[in-house]
Amino acid sequence: MEINSHALVVEGGAMRGIFASGVLDRFIEHQYRPFDFCIGVSAGSTNLASWLSHQKQRNYRIITHYSCLPEFIDFGRFVRGGHWLELNWLWDILAKECHFDMDTFVHQTIPLFVVTTNINTGAAVYTKATADNIELILKASCSVPIAFRDFPEYQDSPMTDGGIADSIPVIKAYEMGAKEITVVLSRPLGYRKKSPKIPWLIRRALKTHPKLAEAMVNRANSYNQAIDFIENPPADCKVNLIAPPSEFNVARLTTDQTILEQGYKMGINAADTWLSR
Repeated sequence: MEINSHALVVEGGAMRGIFASGVLDRFIEHQYRPFDFCIGVSAGSTNLASWLSHQKQRNYRIITHYSCLPEFIDFGRFVRGGHWLELNWLWDILAKECHFDMDTFVHQTIPLFVVTTNINTGAAVYTKATADNIELILKASCSVPIAFRDFPEYQDSPMTDGGIADSIPVIKAYEMGAKEITVVLSRPLGYRKKSPKIPWLIRRALKTHPKLAEAMVNRANSYNQAIDFIENPPADCKVNLIAPPSEFNVARLTTDQTILEQGYKMGINAADTWLSR
């Protein structure tokens, strides 16, 4: 990337992505695109993809409808040995009923980098999205380990949720040359991630993937390092924050329509505040 560029970074968080959906939908309405590149994680990457393809409310529909259906989210199926979050079904139904506008995406000029986690190394992978890889790397970035039992492969490497290795890739954006970074968070300001109370259970559940298990156990450290960077950026870097208000109470697997609708409107209001500054 060019030195002194402006990056847009969007955090994931499954259903918490409804806030970023509201922010980016308002950006679409105002044709607000002052960014040189963007980096997305999990739901943040799918939100960015729809923003870049100018598909207003696509992710709103995905989160409030498709992601709430029992065909996608079903703990009983998980107990019986299946997927808790059935990404294969979701990707198939979206291709039929809520498809991604690939033509618009490939003809726009802002690069999108999608964060995934390599399950063999536990390290973050930052892949530039193209027409040939975007569907696969978005799916990999949204794959929650254990809840989704498969690991999508990209270039012969099995991948999973990018949020495990780098939940808020602000440091990566800075390393790529960004001197201004606008960050859309999925949690209110002041949130700090805590280390898991039962790390042994994670290691046991992922005993065949020890590097991934360690990345999950240490996730709080990398998350909080990103927050440290946001709160105290280098002298040559400006960080702008768009975050949910303190009353935002959408959780990772919230399906309550009223709560999701409120979260979406909070994103719209936050974008309005940002655009009117």
